[in-house]
Amino acid sequence: MITVVETPVAGAQAARLRGPARQAYERFLDELSHRGCAALGYRVTGPEPLPRLCVKHLRGNDRVVVAFPHPTDAWVLLVGTHEDDPGRNLYDALYELAGVRPRLDERRTKPPCCGDGGPPTSDEDLVDDLVARARALAKSRRRS
Repeated sequence: MITVVETPVAGAQAARLRGPARQAYERFLDELSHRGCAALGYRVTGPEPLPRLCVKHLRGNDRVVVAFPHPTDAWVLLVGTHEDDPGRNLYDALYELAGVRPRLDERRTKPPCCGDGGPPTSDEDLVDDLVARARALAKSRRRS
């Protein structure tokens, strides 16, 4: 069994999901807790720490981003839509959270999340940093 924890940002984002989108997210959480990285689709490409993060397509344009500090622990970092609108695009929020941006000329691949029998683990310091940034992001968005 995998321990699944949501960042404050992901929890607030998930709380706004309704109907079939909410059901898809709940099914994903259940699958993540039972199957770990096999419940996710692909790793993000780009500079570190992006390749240590995994994405799952939930429903339509809805996505979820997860980090694994250990193979038995999963942190849901972000939940949102993949849209053309820069203010609402999940990947823009992810790049802000991670403090990096892929190069525009970099080819985007979607390697599987699970490799060599397990997830691409992120050391605890990286996950702690991402969680702290997620908390700061949540606070700054509440103030604006």
